[in-house]
Amino acid sequence: MKEKQYDRQKCVDYAKQWALSRNPKYYDYEKIGGDCTNFASQCIYAGCGVMNSKLWYYWNANNKSPSWTGVEFLHDFLVNNKSIGPRGIEVPQNQIQVGDLIQLSQNGQRFSHSLIVVGMNNVNYLSDIFIATHSYDVLGRAVATYDFQKIRFVHVMDTVRIE
Repeated sequence: MKEKQYDRQKCVDYAKQWALSRNPKYYDYEKIGGDCTNFASQCIYAGCGVMNSKLWYYWNANNKSPSWTGVEFLHDFLVNNKSIGPRGIEVPQNQIQVGDLIQLSQNGQRFSHSLIVVGMNNVNYLSDIFIATHSYDVLGRAVATYDFQKIRFVHVMDTVRIE
């Protein structure tokens, strides 16, 4: 396997372009459970350019992996991926970068919302970390404005495995 760089700027550019609308290449899952993780996967894919045809992929609305649209499934794919595609690692807040993934749990148990980091002033303060997401479409919203019980930060590795 070879490796290529994860392009954080491409991820952020994609997020900024599509945060407040929908890319017609992808189905909008908002009315059937939410579109946040579908959008996060699209952003990560824009930054890496590689799908994993068995574990993380989107071919059409009815042919996609659970990890493409499911909050917990995306997390599990990123942090456990030993094959093709993007890889991630859970990190403390002060180690995230633009192009990384944040996930929230409103009830303190199950994580249910995925956000992409598109900017930051000071990584130590949630009020200075800005995100893009779908379902409740936003661009440039501070993480501190969300109501949540738990938060986790997934750093997308700087290299992506390719065939």
